[in-house]
Amino acid sequence: MNIHWLDYLVVFGVTLVAALIVVGVYSFGVRLYAVSQDEATASTPGNRVALAKAGAFACFGVSAVAVLYGIYLIVPALHG
Repeated sequence: MNIHWLDYLVVFGVTLVAALIVVGVYSFGVRLYAVSQDEATASTPGNRVALAKAGAFACFGVSAVAVLYGIYLIVPALHG
């Protein structure tokens, strides 16, 4: 039996990078949402609040799609 150790390193690297990207996008969405709530109470123009809130929900959507795609890849019954 021959174990390909380089393949384990590739999987580790890809998993690490993907996790960092998903967490980063989600945390950016949380920050945008917090900014939109702060500006909404500070009586700033509605355009900026709406843009920040839309960006937050877009980040949440991208994170959700990435997580759902990961689940799709892991569970064989979903693509079998």
